[in-house]
Amino acid sequence: MSEPSPTPRRRGRTGAALLVLLAIAGYLVVQYVTGGAGEPDCRVVSADGDGEYAFTPEQAVNAATITAVGVNRGLPERAVTIALATALQESALRNIEHGDRDSLGLFQQRPSQGWGTPRQIMDPTYAAGMFYDHLVKVPDYERLALTDAAQRVQRSGYPLAYAKHEPDATLLAAALTGRAAATLTCEGRPAGGAATGPDAVRAALVRDFGRGAMEQAGAEVGARGPESTAEAARTSGRTVTVPVEAERRGWQLAHWAVANASALRIQRVAYAGREWTAGTTDSEWRPAAAASDAVRIVTVQ
Repeated sequence: MSEPSPTPRRRGRTGAALLVLLAIAGYLVVQYVTGGAGEPDCRVVSADGDGEYAFTPEQAVNAATITAVGVNRGLPERAVTIALATALQESALRNIEHGDRDSLGLFQQRPSQGWGTPRQIMDPTYAAGMFYDHLVKVPDYERLALTDAAQRVQRSGYPLAYAKHEPDATLLAAALTGRAAATLTCEGRPAGGAATGPDAVRAALVRDFGRGAMEQAGAEVGARGPESTAEAARTSGRTVTVPVEAERRGWQLAHWAVANASALRIQRVAYAGREWTAGTTDSEWRPAAAASDAVRIVTVQ
C-alpha cells in the first residue's frame, strides 16, 4: 500500500499557521486601536443610544485635551470633530514618539515642517493648538467634508483616510463639548503613577482650559455643595467645585473629569442631578442625591 500523500498534512499546517498569523494581526490591531493599554474601559454613546465608541483612558485624556483647547478658543463643535477625527487617524489618539520621518505626537506633526520643536509637539495642548491654528485658516472649513478639511491641514499621503473616523469623532465631540449630557463614562481604574488630589485636578483644568477660564469659573477646593453634612465632611479637602452658568459648559467639565478619572484618580463627578462614580460595574451616570449648578469633582485623596 502506498503511503498517504503528505499534502493534507501540509495543508493542515498551513491552515494552522494562517490562523496564528490572523490572531497575531488581530492582537496588533487591538493594541494599535487601544494604545497598547489593554481593553478599553471608557465609552461614549450617542444621545439616542444607537451609536457607541469604546476607548482607553489614555485616549480619553487626549480626546478631552483636544476638545478643551478648541472649546477654550471658542471654536465650533465641527472644529473639534475634525481635530478628533484627524488624531484618530494619525495616532489613534495616542501621544506617540515616532512616525513617518520626523512625525510626532497626536497629529503626527513634523518639526522639520515648522510645527514646533519635538518637545512642543509632544505636548498635547500645544499640538492641538497648532492644529486649530491651521484649521481656522482654511476657508469655510465648517462646510467642507471632514476629510477635505483635515487634509487641508495635514497634507497627508492618504487624503481620504480621515473620513472613516467621522462617526466616532462625532460621538466624542458631542459628549466632550457638552452638547450630549451624561454620555461619556469610564471605569476609572487608577493609572500607575497617577497624579492625586485637588491640586492635580486644578492644574490639569488650567492646562487644558486655560488659567483665565478656571479663574473665571471660580473653582474652589473643599467647597460644600447640597449634599449631606456627613458626606461633606468625608470629602472635605479632596473636592474641586466649579460653578457654571450654562448647562453645556457644565457637561464639558463633567465629561472632562470622567475622561481624566484614571490619570487624576477622580472618584466621583456630580452635576445637574446626575452622578458618576469610579469602579461601579456599569460606570453609568445615575441620579444624584441633590441637583447642583456646579460641577463637583471628588478625588481619591
